[in-house]
Amino acid sequence: MKKIRKSMVAMGTVPLLVLLAACSTGGSSGKASSSAAPSFGTSPSGTLNAWAFDNADDVGKARIDYAASQLSGVTIKLDATAFDAQKFTTRLASGDVPDVVQMDRRYVGTYAAQGLIMPLDQCFAAYQVNPDKAWYPYVVDDVRLKGHVWAVPQFYQPPAIILNKTVMDAAGVSNDQIDTSKLDTLIPAIQKMYKTNGDVPATLGFDPQPTGQAPLWVLGMGGKLTDADGKPTLDDAANVKALDDLKKILDAQGGYAKYKSFADAFDFFGAKNQFVSKQVGAQVDAQWYPNVLSPYLNQVTLQAVPFKGADGQPFTVAGGTSFVIPTGAKNPDAACKWALQLTTTKAWIAAEEARVKTLAAKGGINTGLFTGSPEADQQIRSQYVKPSGNKDFDQVIQTYYDVLAHGKSFGASPVGQQIATELSNAVTAALLGNKTSKNALADAQQTVMQAYNNLGGK
Repeated sequence: MKKIRKSMVAMGTVPLLVLLAACSTGGSSGKASSSAAPSFGTSPSGTLNAWAFDNADDVGKARIDYAASQLSGVTIKLDATAFDAQKFTTRLASGDVPDVVQMDRRYVGTYAAQGLIMPLDQCFAAYQVNPDKAWYPYVVDDVRLKGHVWAVPQFYQPPAIILNKTVMDAAGVSNDQIDTSKLDTLIPAIQKMYKTNGDVPATLGFDPQPTGQAPLWVLGMGGKLTDADGKPTLDDAANVKALDDLKKILDAQGGYAKYKSFADAFDFFGAKNQFVSKQVGAQVDAQWYPNVLSPYLNQVTLQAVPFKGADGQPFTVAGGTSFVIPTGAKNPDAACKWALQLTTTKAWIAAEEARVKTLAAKGGINTGLFTGSPEADQQIRSQYVKPSGNKDFDQVIQTYYDVLAHGKSFGASPVGQQIATELSNAVTAALLGNKTSKNALADAQQTVMQAYNNLGGK
């Protein structure tokens, strides 16, 4: 289990409250290049088969219960196994088509281009939902390709930088020195906090999470993963600078190989985590991670600052999951309604009320739910997120709410999966010094362009 969790952390995919698990169904062809979109009825019946609803916690179960209450007459069958890309395509090829599937938003463009999922424009229209108002625009842009919206998005848990004030204060480092837009300020601060035990790191001044958060660095520093049409742009000159900056940050702390060996040993979810153990002075983390740290506030003082882009302004990325309706689904009407009901403000309020009950029973601090919906986020924050009694931790919560308005989409692409994989490979090669940043990204671009061209550049 620990290995699974660490791999999820490395990919930047572990959810704050363990992400829900997927929705409904669809039928009809829907290639990204097609202007035709299937219609959806608003009085579903029959059976709904949903796949990849794994690990639904109290938040997920409350939303599932709420959605089920809105679909009277529909029998809902949940497959709680995790999403698997190979299994998805195999199931569709064999005719074993689920009605709805939960998946990372970065995968959506790939399946849209292959005609494996349905465009949902008419699903939204049937229920008078305007995606650009229902969700943050950069959340919708994650699943918009060739003029269509291909998924119902959920969650937007932005990265920011959590500060270990115990380590920082001991080294004489102030919050304003943790500024990702100013390496000439950041690196000296890192070096003040960095400690070794012999030749092995003992305390990192700053953990940038270079592979899991690579898109944050690339996009934040003015780079881009795709152009407006979804064509890969991994060899963009600004991307090269972002990797060079990451290498400078890690070279100031013994280099990537030593960093990775040290960071892989963190007790990330445990009582001896890297903040309690004084193994980091600052770290890039998604919004769900303060929940992991909240039980240990009597052992550590935490604050937070936003990640800053090349222009010196706060910056974050809008990753998360989504619900898609596969082509050939037998009950697209139920799938459409269920996916939308799972993401209504009422569903999120039900989830937050369940979370409040859990916290009352087990203890903990309410950091809010970051849903992907501005309306739901605002209502939950105003009604349920109260001062915790720890002003420093309240400042951490406030920082994550502050950065919500500064998000950017990863960008939808027919080769979104390959872009994520090849960017990670390029980062690793560049940080290890096996290739220059320019060459690593050029090789990555060549690989993803081959996949893009195999799809006909669509």
